[in-house]
Amino acid sequence: MKIVPEGSLKREAKILVNGRFAGILSEFKKGKNQRVVFQYDERYLKDGSPIGYRFPLTTGPFEWDELPPFFENLASEGWLRKVQCERAGIDIEDTFGILLANGTELIGAISIVPYES
Repeated sequence: MKIVPEGSLKREAKILVNGRFAGILSEFKKGKNQRVVFQYDERYLKDGSPIGYRFPLTTGPFEWDELPPFFENLASEGWLRKVQCERAGIDIEDTFGILLANGTELIGAISIVPYES
C-alpha cells in the first residue's frame, strides 16, 4: 500500500538492491515545502534485507522534509557532480535529480532509476 502525503507528486524513483526492486522514493511539493518519502515494496519485505541501518523493514513509510543523508550521500561530489550536472542540465543542488540521472552508476548495492508507472 502506497502512502501519499499532502502535496503534489514531483518525482519518483525505484530503489534497487543488487538489481532487485526494494521500494519507491518519492518527492512531493506543496508550495515552497518539500516532502520526501521512502516505502518498501510489499514483496521485498517478505525476504529482503534493510537498505540501510536507519531503514528497518516495515510496511509504513519513512518521511522527511528533505532528502535524507542515506540517499544524499549516494550522489557524486566535487568535479564529478559538476560534470554530471552540466551534461544532464541539472541544477547542482538538485540531488534527487542527480540520483535519477546517474543512479545506475552508484557504488555499492543500491541503484536508483526513474519510476515509470
